[in-house]
Formats: sequence, C-alpha cells, structure tokens
Amino acid sequence: MYSRPRIIPTLLISGGNLVKTKRFKNPDYLGDPINAIKIFNEKSVDELCILDIEASQKGKLPDVELLKSMASEAFMPLSYGGGITNIMQMKEIFSIGFEKVILNTTLVHKPEIVKEAVAYFGSQSIIASIDYRTKFGKEKCYTVDAMQKTKFSPLELAKKAEKLGVGEILLYSIERDGMKIGYDIKTISKVVSNVKIPVIACGGAGNIEDIKKVLDATGVHAAAAGSVFVYFGNRNAVLINFPDEETLIQKGIYKEL
Repeated sequence: MYSRPRIIPTLLISGGNLVKTKRFKNPDYLGDPINAIKIFNEKSVDELCILDIEASQKGKLPDVELLKSMASEAFMPLSYGGGITNIMQMKEIFSIGFEKVILNTTLVHKPEIVKEAVAYFGSQSIIASIDYRTKFGKEKCYTVDAMQKTKFSPLELAKKAEKLGVGEILLYSIERDGMKIGYDIKTISKVVSNVKIPVIACGGAGNIEDIKKVLDATGVHAAAAGSVFVYFGNRNAVLINFPDEETLIQKGIYKEL
C-alpha cells in the first residue's frame, strides 16, 4: 500500500479553447479541452482543476454548456473557477457534475457569498483561490486574473479564507505560472504552516521532480500543475500527458506505507 498525494492537472480555458499562459498572460492555444479530458481519463488522473481565465477578466458568466460537456466526459472529480459571483451559479455548476467551485475575486470583494456558499454546500465543496506575486520582497494577492492588486498578502488572505470556512486553498504563484522554474517553496511553506486546512500548490512545475520537491519540502496537501501536463520537451510541443503509477512510485512521490 502506498501514500498517494494528490497531483492535479490544471486546465485553463479561454473562449472555449484549452490554453496555457505564462505569468497569467499571452495564452497559447492548445486545442480542444474535451479531448484533453478524454486523454486524462485514459491516464487515470484522480482529479482535474478547470479555470476559465477570461470569465472574471471580461465579466463573463461561466460557460455552462462547455462545462456540461466537460463533466459528461470526465471520469474523475472536477473543480471549476472563473466568473462565479453568486449561489445560483454554484448550484448550476454542481448540478451538472462538478464537485467543487473555486472562488477568487468573490473571496476578496464579496466574502459574505463565500460564507453563504460554505453554509449551503459544505466546506468540502469550496476552494479559495489565492493568486499572488512578489515584488521588492513583498507578497501581494491579485484578483480578476491578476489584473487587480489587493491589500492582502497570501498568508493574510489564506487566514481570511480559513475563517470563512472554505475547505481548501489553491495557492497560485503568478510570476511562476508557465515558467517551469519550480514552486515557490518559501511562500507555500509559510501558508501551510499557518493554516489548518489543506493547501494546493500551483505555479512553476517544470517536471516531476519539482512536484516531488514541493510535496516533500512544504507539507502541502496537493500539487497542481499545467505546463508539465500539456507540453513535452524544451520546445513546448503540445502533448497531454500524465505519469503512470509506476513512475510516481519510482520517483518517490507515491511512498510505501
């Protein structure tokens, strides 16, 4: 028997297409998100995170028809974030087959909705997304797809999210997004050690070794990644992929109990 930390491919969608960004900018078109889900089904992925990167930015509603198509194809639990502003939208997203919703802008600007969502759906269904960057040694969180700076540091917003009752935190480094330079071990460790709820690290993974490092070094509950699961090689050839169980055991990510 092995311990199996959660490894979560993060799929970014924009205009109905699968894309990948660098530092939350310049989305690179990758193809059809439904096809990616079918491949992840074949790879027996445990969980997928779907983020619509233009919904909040452009004030769009969640693309329910696309999400329905995704949910109907997926054999694994799905979480979704992007453009969610009220309880009715969450009800609809849950009704079509998603297990969790991810709240970012709402967390900062309408915390009362987060609290209401936790009370209505349960903590396990609500993820707080904390997008942050570090400038001149100071960490600050951003909303609206990294367009609006907030007054909060990642730790401050994580504590706020925990107090509101969310079940998990998705801690996403803006400056490491798509850069393949490894996770922000320092900030992740600080947040993990100061909250009691699970933290999902995201931003910076370039290979399986980066995932192992963040899991071992920080005590984070799960590792999410985008580039490492949609690209192959130094030239970023598009290839939807995920390591098999044997590889994860050999790499020391899945460990014998």
